[in-house]
Amino acid sequence: MPHIVIDYSANLDNQLDMHGLCVALKDAAAATGVFPAAGIRVRAHAAHHSVIADGDPKHGFIDIVIRLAVGRTEDQKTAATDAVFEAAKSNTADHMAHHPFMLSVELREIDPNHSRKTSSIRNYLPPDMH
Repeated sequence: MPHIVIDYSANLDNQLDMHGLCVALKDAAAATGVFPAAGIRVRAHAAHHSVIADGDPKHGFIDIVIRLAVGRTEDQKTAATDAVFEAAKSNTADHMAHHPFMLSVELREIDPNHSRKTSSIRNYLPPDMH
């Protein structure tokens, strides 16, 4: 049940394809085999109020948090983090080359004692995605 949550400075709305970034991160996560494809959820939220470094409004950021249930090895978590980070870097490389921009990715494990969930999504997916 991985969640990939993207927080970004709102000034990037007109500069980057956020939907395309969401798709790229979903694809990268699924390709690792660490994340169950049927459970991957990627979303992006614009921070309409932010101050970056010296406060120049031209600065931009993307901060990505991967929330993942416990049970993966350190190697799996590292591979998953690296795959998502590389996809994000690739997707934003041109922007970073020409604009003041910060990119970060962090993986956090979800405490199973304090997490509740239910879903009917798998009922609507092809069998190979279960």
